[in-house]
Amino acid sequence: MKRLALFITLLTVVALAKAEDGHQLWLRYQPVNKAQVTGPECLAATELRTYYQGEKATLALDPKMADDAYRISGSTVTAKNAQGLLYGAYALLRGEQGYSAPFYKLRILNHWDNPDGTVERGFAGKSIFLNPDPERIRMYARANASVGINGTVLNNVNAKPEALSTESLQKTKAIADQLRPFGIRVYLSINFASPIKVGGLETADPLNAKVVGWWKEKVKEIYRLIPDFGGFLVKANSEGEPGPQDFGRTHADGANMLARVLKPHKGIVMWRAFVYAPQSPDRANQAYEEFMPLDGQFADNVIIQIKNGPIDFQPREPYSPLFTALQKTQMMVEFQITQEYLGAANHLVYLAPMWQEFFSFVKPGSLKAMAGVANIGDDTNWCGHHFAQANWYAFGRTAWNPALTPEDIAKEWLKATFDTPSSMVNGQWSMVNAPLLSMMLRSREACVNYMMPLGIHHIFAGTHHYGPEPWYAPKGVRVDWTPPYYHKADSIGMGFNRTLTGTANVRQYPEPLCSLYNDISTCPENLITWFHHVPWDYKMKSGHTFWDELCHHYDKGVHEARSFLNVWDAMQPFVDAQRFSEVQRKLRIQARDAEWWRDACLLYFQTFSRRPIPQDMEHPVHNLDEMMQFSIPIGMYVNPDHGYTK
Repeated sequence: MKRLALFITLLTVVALAKAEDGHQLWLRYQPVNKAQVTGPECLAATELRTYYQGEKATLALDPKMADDAYRISGSTVTAKNAQGLLYGAYALLRGEQGYSAPFYKLRILNHWDNPDGTVERGFAGKSIFLNPDPERIRMYARANASVGINGTVLNNVNAKPEALSTESLQKTKAIADQLRPFGIRVYLSINFASPIKVGGLETADPLNAKVVGWWKEKVKEIYRLIPDFGGFLVKANSEGEPGPQDFGRTHADGANMLARVLKPHKGIVMWRAFVYAPQSPDRANQAYEEFMPLDGQFADNVIIQIKNGPIDFQPREPYSPLFTALQKTQMMVEFQITQEYLGAANHLVYLAPMWQEFFSFVKPGSLKAMAGVANIGDDTNWCGHHFAQANWYAFGRTAWNPALTPEDIAKEWLKATFDTPSSMVNGQWSMVNAPLLSMMLRSREACVNYMMPLGIHHIFAGTHHYGPEPWYAPKGVRVDWTPPYYHKADSIGMGFNRTLTGTANVRQYPEPLCSLYNDISTCPENLITWFHHVPWDYKMKSGHTFWDELCHHYDKGVHEARSFLNVWDAMQPFVDAQRFSEVQRKLRIQARDAEWWRDACLLYFQTFSRRPIPQDMEHPVHNLDEMMQFSIPIGMYVNPDHGYTK
């Protein structure tokens, strides 16, 4: 009996050892504490001494190397400084060899965290910065450093003025002190009206001497607390946020005033180009119209931060034409890591293919930096979905090297996140995880298909961005916040006419793209309703009518979502029980949501097309009136454990 009890105890210990909750992210190294590390005593030495599997490792300094770059030869890491050695140490732990240098000097997360601890478009709990736990902040810093992220904006772009209060700045200092050892600088989003709301002035006019004086003193206060403070992120004159236009000034006037104040401290201004107003006939045109006349007028420490697409982080958009139009202005791209429009933390959508698509049009070298809207909260697994961690990882790796393929990055992440001895077959990890790799690489296109294929965009529910409500158009709501503004479905067809006969948005793109997009016969079909009002009976390249093609895309997305669940179910023998169960639950939600999207959209658009659903596909299993009554209470969709309700 004693032997049996001992055996059961040992089995329990083994089972507990294998249990994982995702908190360690991709840094699942087990301490071995055996490596002898020679060279400078620094964080890199600590990491290698604790986790490196080899017997010896060497750290060496070479002042001729580029900042942050590293070279790995065998077990020797060489870099210019301690920060480069730290990046090299993590690369050595990944198994890298050779030379590597970051493509972008600035690789920055944008947190949309609020003073009350909520996170706008956050699906993984509350802010980690509200009452920061030192161990959690250290883990956050390690995770960022391990993929080369070197900056973080701590608060929401819809900034509250109190972010610049002395009390708030003291809290920012405490966080900066914890992040600094890992090479991460902090930045703050600011409210442009802070001189009024914090300083008590009567104006925030950027050309007013008292306003300039207030900003100078506030910036001095910040740098006394945080000597390596990075600078400001600014959302101005967009969605009701205050800005220089409120005082008859331009974006350049506002940005340059802040830039002059920050420059003595080597700070920068990241000025967002996300601007639109309800009176614009085409929201996609406005950023170009506002910023192109200012090209060349911005100070050299101003970077215009532009969302990857011209609308708002849609599942698929053409690139923002500002990226190829601005020639004399420093630019950076803003990607969204958090899945605001891609199923929140319930859907598995690997975003690296989307970012690669962007870089196929916009040359990485034309940009100064990369920013990513973070998907991080205080959930145990950080991101709400275990696979959503891959997007945080992929953002860092892409910012370090945009030439890395989504496949390369996914392989790295899968190996680091799920690799165990039980997942090896004849010593080959990839034999088991190849299906997971395929699932990740297909997931973005699957999401586009079951949500908004063929260039459809912005047909989400009006009170949140989770489910479909292509019919949402209540009285009193500004028109560009309603789906019909974008899909324009009628008895003839659907889609937004942005050609030269419409809003002429195509003119903002260089040739040959302008002509390509303007002609419905040459416009890429994955963007066809973005640029054209497409007749229901228009013949697509497949030979199908546009209506039939639309139906088949929606149905294909549903079947892809179901296939992900099948792939994951086959992984049960190779994945710890907790993470297996949690991912399985999310994939079931995703498959169910995909049906919801297909049925709601096709049944609604069918009221305009008056055409039957093709017989060679699965037909909707709901009725339109049921779909139009279906709702999710605000907040429910971020926590599926609460369930959905009608």
